[in-house]
Amino acid sequence: MRIGITGHMNLTPATIDLVKDAFAAALAHTDNATLVGVSCLAEGADAVFAQAVLDAGGRLEVLLPAPDYRDTRVSPAHLDVFDALAAAAVEVQYVAAASSMGAYEQANDRMLESVEVLWAVWDGQSSPSWKRGGTADAVAAAKARGVPVIRFWPPGASRT
Repeated sequence: MRIGITGHMNLTPATIDLVKDAFAAALAHTDNATLVGVSCLAEGADAVFAQAVLDAGGRLEVLLPAPDYRDTRVSPAHLDVFDALAAAAVEVQYVAAASSMGAYEQANDRMLESVEVLWAVWDGQSSPSWKRGGTADAVAAAKARGVPVIRFWPPGASRT
């Protein structure tokens, strides 16, 4: 089972706990021998998903927008988690030469080409008009491609 992730970065600490529990429950019913999670390792939903896949005994594949992503886009508070997850991955790929909104869209497209289902930690709101490649866009792209989407937004979830 190949699962991709999209989701909000700005989850509250309580929401992160709710999402961790929801992921653990969902992954408890998968065969860890065939479980592959595909993540961009962004702070929030992507990183929580990546750790849940590893905790379930699955393999992690990392798909990053560009080689400069870590140094230009990852917050200092997230660097240790990002580095640990990247080191635990069986593969790290890049889709563009430099990070940009277009590179985020390309990463989403590449992920959707390689997964059987997309998990979305999503409040159901549209992306801002200035932002391309966000959660709502990834969900819309998955649906347009016929990739099933499972939405995770537990009761009580919120964003900062």
